[in-house]
Amino acid sequence: MPTITLCIPARIASTRLPRKVLLDLGGKPVVQHVWERAKRVRQADRVVLLTDSEEVAIAARAFGAEVLMTDPACPSGTARMASVIDHLPGDFFLNVQGDEPFIEPNLLDGLISRWKETQCRLVTAVSKIHASERLHAASVVKVVRAENGEALYFSRSPIPHLRGVDPAEWVQRRDYWVHIGVYGYDRATLAGYAQLAPTELEAAESLEQLRFLAHGLTFQTVVTNYHPIAIDTPEDLEAARRLMAQGSANS
Repeated sequence: MPTITLCIPARIASTRLPRKVLLDLGGKPVVQHVWERAKRVRQADRVVLLTDSEEVAIAARAFGAEVLMTDPACPSGTARMASVIDHLPGDFFLNVQGDEPFIEPNLLDGLISRWKETQCRLVTAVSKIHASERLHAASVVKVVRAENGEALYFSRSPIPHLRGVDPAEWVQRRDYWVHIGVYGYDRATLAGYAQLAPTELEAAESLEQLRFLAHGLTFQTVVTNYHPIAIDTPEDLEAARRLMAQGSANS
């Protein structure tokens, strides 16, 4: 049976909300909520928190997490995982960011199941876009999918373009998909990440996933109704606290 390792990259530095993974949410650090939900993933054999901060490591060990220290210079969660691949047993790895306290365990199990079904190199999640404002927002990453579910391209622009149709009507005319930034990688892909040079596409859109596509790798996708509630700003944190108090974010 393949071994599944779930990784939670959690860095202490954050420009818009310093120390966000350690901030209080419902009486616990934000990252503890992520870890507790990760521990509910039925098919995961191991959950490991990756951090460059001794402060985060101490807090994580206090609530029972396994911790691996990583280089502060790692520019992304994927790079952080790849940097310690020799210390991570497993055949398939999931990357769950440490600032998503409401991540759904069922979605993570779905990503694992899709990998088992297809033996794909990479897998990620998508959700349907219903509002025209979201489709045309540059902050919302869109993805075009092939008939077999593979991701053809990711972009901050609304894709595909519907020629001759008012852009305000595009979401009524066809399905558009937003990218949900949770990733799964097989071992060979994650181990080879350091050899994948940055690409022009990645730099142009400022989207890490385009590095894989530009080097000829492909993503399978899983459709979900989950919409991320990541904590990037003080306003995000207050919204998360309200959700937690209402009990409306439980999966």
